[in-house]
Amino acid sequence: MTKLYAIYGASGCGRSLMPVARQQLAREHDASEIVFIDDAFAQQSAVNGRRAMNYSAFKAEPAAEKAVLIAVANSRVREKLARQLALDGIQLWSVQADNCVIMDEVQIAAGAALSPFVTIASNIKIGKCFHANLYSYVEHDCVIGDFVTFAPGVKCNGNIHIEDHAYIGAGAMIKQGAPGQPLVIGRGAIVGMGAVVTRSVPAGAVVVGNPARIVEQK
Repeated sequence: MTKLYAIYGASGCGRSLMPVARQQLAREHDASEIVFIDDAFAQQSAVNGRRAMNYSAFKAEPAAEKAVLIAVANSRVREKLARQLALDGIQLWSVQADNCVIMDEVQIAAGAALSPFVTIASNIKIGKCFHANLYSYVEHDCVIGDFVTFAPGVKCNGNIHIEDHAYIGAGAMIKQGAPGQPLVIGRGAIVGMGAVVTRSVPAGAVVVGNPARIVEQK
């Protein structure tokens, strides 16, 4: 076997991304196998017609090259798994749906998962293991850190900086910042479902509502 791909996580997130991953390999005319990795499996099994195994079994698979998409919602777990993959010499794999729109001067680090109908506009920099769920968008001149998660329908407007491990809930809208004065979502902040963010959010804060207000500060 020349190359083996895997989606790490066989729960809802991973199962949703498997068809996206299959589309990508078809687009690239790559006939390699894609399997699931999930450490809940004591022995090899099958999920949605694909082989599923734990990480030790995956490492033992015969392949000249291996690449893994981490499909785990918890960003701290994503970071831990990314470190382990690096130690084992296994590549992070980025996957994007056929109908994603990626515009000019976009930098996206390894390990990204871009679901169907995601748009990444121009002059964007995104860190590793970014998750952008269905119908999310990132507008111009945004900087997004490592291990950031967008739930479905996130509206991230222009001139916004989102720091590492932030989580943006489904349907949340972040007001546009200004050139040289970006609106900042701090490290590890959580923006609740449907929130309308009109000002910067401190690191570790949980914000909800319209306009978004702090309900917890870690």
